[in-house]
Amino acid sequence: MKIEIITPDKKIYQGDIRSIRIPGKKGSFQVLKDHAPIISTLVKGPVIIVDQENKEIRFDIEEGVIEVKQNKIILLAESVIEN
Repeated sequence: MKIEIITPDKKIYQGDIRSIRIPGKKGSFQVLKDHAPIISTLVKGPVIIVDQENKEIRFDIEEGVIEVKQNKIILLAESVIEN
């Protein structure tokens, strides 16, 4: 899957990943390859990415929105803190 994490100021992360766990408004959820299309609002919390080498990358976000469609993910966040 391809992902872009973007804030109003800059592109934070772009690359190929295996999975992502995000803090949805109704609870945390995970997106894996071939996930059904979805648009969801996000709340403050951790975003955990597993990249192609199985390395875990973690960001903390403020509110945002995520769109998943045809193995492409766009995450728009108010702000991001890299850990």
